[in-house]
Amino acid sequence: MHGPGPNPNYLAPMLVSRLFDIADLQLAEFPQPICVESLEHGALRSYSSQEFVRTAEQLAMGLIGLGLKPGDKVAISSGNRAEWAIVDQAVLRIGAIGVPLYPTMSAEDHAYILQHSETKVFFVSNADMLAKALVSRTTVPSLQHIYTFDRVPGGAHWKDLLAKDDAHRNTLDGYKAAVKNSDLATIIYTSGTTGKPKGVMLSHNNILSNVEASAPRLPVERGARAISFLPLCHIYERMLLYLYQRAGMQVRFQETLEELGARIREAKPHVFTAVPRLLEKIYDTILSKGEALTGVKRKLFFWSLDLGDRYEVSGRGWWYDLQLGLARKLVFSKWRQALGGEVICVASGSAALQPRLARIFNAAGVPLMEGYGLTETSPVVSVNDARNDGLRFGSVGRPLKDVQVRIAEDGEILIKGPNVMMGYYKEPELTREVLTEDGWFHTGDIGEVTSEGFLRITDRKKEMFKTSGGKYVAPQTIENKLKASRFIEQVMVIGENRKFPAALVVPSFNFLRDYCKLKDIPFESNAQIIADKRIKDRLFAEVQKVNAGLGHWEQIKKIALLPAEFTIDGGELTPSMKLRRKPIMAKYAAQVEGIYSAS
Repeated sequence: MHGPGPNPNYLAPMLVSRLFDIADLQLAEFPQPICVESLEHGALRSYSSQEFVRTAEQLAMGLIGLGLKPGDKVAISSGNRAEWAIVDQAVLRIGAIGVPLYPTMSAEDHAYILQHSETKVFFVSNADMLAKALVSRTTVPSLQHIYTFDRVPGGAHWKDLLAKDDAHRNTLDGYKAAVKNSDLATIIYTSGTTGKPKGVMLSHNNILSNVEASAPRLPVERGARAISFLPLCHIYERMLLYLYQRAGMQVRFQETLEELGARIREAKPHVFTAVPRLLEKIYDTILSKGEALTGVKRKLFFWSLDLGDRYEVSGRGWWYDLQLGLARKLVFSKWRQALGGEVICVASGSAALQPRLARIFNAAGVPLMEGYGLTETSPVVSVNDARNDGLRFGSVGRPLKDVQVRIAEDGEILIKGPNVMMGYYKEPELTREVLTEDGWFHTGDIGEVTSEGFLRITDRKKEMFKTSGGKYVAPQTIENKLKASRFIEQVMVIGENRKFPAALVVPSFNFLRDYCKLKDIPFESNAQIIADKRIKDRLFAEVQKVNAGLGHWEQIKKIALLPAEFTIDGGELTPSMKLRRKPIMAKYAAQVEGIYSAS
């Protein structure tokens, strides 16, 4: 049984003080036949707890043979796969420092981080990543070795580094014994929405404290399954990997988002993590299937959706619950099957989740729990929990044990606790800007704590802007409300130092195609359809619905429709799917001027 409910053995504190102790403890006390697994040469390759630890130790000894010492930097640029986790383990056991990189970064960004961190060994996934690494090598004097996970002609393969004997065993044992709880474990470079990335220094204790504090909110037992597809180079998914291992779970890695639905159905996970953008896409896919239904099935589908929209955590009443039970059996059961049929918890983080999505997924029997955190807080500050009255829609849950939250006079959220970073690598001044002498971290987020102790995020301090009339506008709150419309895929609210707020809107083109077919409007291309006055007016009608609930000064007066989605590759999104506002403003400067020049 892997269902909800506390498991006393699982929840008991564990004797771990360094990150690599987690895998050792799993092997010693509750070994798994599948510790981690992923595709290798096109076939699923699994590692038992024993093989996972043994391979990590062999790799650690191989790295020692190269001359790697405690404190040296080792970088990884790869999608999620078993090799990523094995390299991470090997590096931690030496007392070296891991530097994860987003595979989507440019060769220039790779080079900057490798140089800034003084990386000595670089592991990359494939031929494309190797090409980037070789470009970087020319400007990074510290970089001595590059290894690939795939076998690439001309590249050194990671398995060739595995020690064939125990010649370096005593050295490795000595290095492991010397690693302290307070030692630096990793430097994670935040992608940032502007400027050069900053290297967040996290210790073993920073991350372990977050693992231990998050564990009671993971409603599974040993042997449960997780699928991991959010980037391991982000602390969110990486901390959860350690948490999964600490819980004695089996972890399947998925390297790309291609065919993700099929892979989730195949893996039948009990738990996985997602970002709101992905959940919005899953919901849109479900909705489009519902739109295609006819007759009674269509009526049942939208009746169920309406029930979901009205879902509350408690006090629903017997009549509502009776109807919900029917909707779950007839309609929502198919949603659960689309997610493998056994999901117990989906954690959402990285950006604000539409409360409506949280309601509908929970109504459907897919417990969707929104949390909040930052790279600098290792990362989780708070998270909802469907058990013990720990869920409130529109909130990011109650803070974790030992994590203190304080709201400053200007509304900024301040955090203190064992999970708060050591500082920014080689950036003492930047560190002092965000970290007070007594340990309070300035998040840059605006929020409030409710009377029940739930944290609510209202906006980013740096993203709030003032109109030329002197009124403050919180764009994220408005954007989240606008994205609840089926017509709107993405949106960015603008208006700093302007007469009024406006919005750059990316329509949901898939939905528009169906809408245009219904209304007999020709749809030839994205560019053609956003120029059609009927479509412009229809989209603005959606905006007006949101405006009705806003203060006069923050209402969107005009919009510009954009022909293409914001993407990471296009430079409009960070790797964690946040809007890069300045690049978007620069890219669509003509549309912005078009909005305001006619006003």
